[in-house]
Amino acid sequence: MRPVVRLSNARKAFGGSQVLKDISLEVLPGEVVAIIGPSGGGKSTLLRCLTLLERLDGGALSYSAKDGSEIVVARPDGDDPDAPAVYADKRELARAREQFGLVFQNFNLFPHMTVMQNVMDAPLVVQRRGRAEVEGQAHELLCKMGLEGCEEKVPCQLSGGQQQRASIARALALNPRALYFDEPTSALDPELTGEVLRVLKQLAAEDTTMVVVTHEMAFAREVADRVIFMDGGVTVEEGPAEQVMGAPRHERTRAFLGRFGA
Repeated sequence: MRPVVRLSNARKAFGGSQVLKDISLEVLPGEVVAIIGPSGGGKSTLLRCLTLLERLDGGALSYSAKDGSEIVVARPDGDDPDAPAVYADKRELARAREQFGLVFQNFNLFPHMTVMQNVMDAPLVVQRRGRAEVEGQAHELLCKMGLEGCEEKVPCQLSGGQQQRASIARALALNPRALYFDEPTSALDPELTGEVLRVLKQLAAEDTTMVVVTHEMAFAREVADRVIFMDGGVTVEEGPAEQVMGAPRHERTRAFLGRFGA
């Protein structure tokens, strides 16, 4: 089975600070991967590199397209794995962006647009799909997210949980092969966190491919197929959720999980 995304020997620095140090990752279709670890450990930077919001300094990144072809986003400049990363042209990068959707921790909805317009915007403008098709799909997604009746509201009229569910609908409207979530509940109180986690569990049950950066240890334990514990820009531990969360092999992982009572 071809991975949806493959990252090899990724390196990223900001100034003199090395944030990602030789990170490799593959995500299979239908897999839910939870990335956990302390703040500053490189989790969000990893997600930003996977979603092309930041460029790798070195390493390789590729996506498999819906038609089965491979989209090489970045590769080392030559045979030396320590060589700088060379990125593909704009056309290939655009193809890569069609393979994933991204849900931010602070929603990032357009404040001047209605919920319906937020969900429909990218499929209409970026994918140039027909309005009738996009509108029908948007209605279905908003109903699925429990937002029926909110179509004509603007984001400031919604609760935080509703805004995040609208963000998930917006990401799904692009028909991506994978969804990335960057701390999707960090801006929410416990009650609203539960609303969003229920949606993520529903998506996982439908075999949606997801990579979730999270501090919700119960979600990682119950829903993820695989858990990656990152600290200091490296993968400290990786494995099935029941092993990493229930019987971690590394002392650093045990110490981190102990702070959450996990």
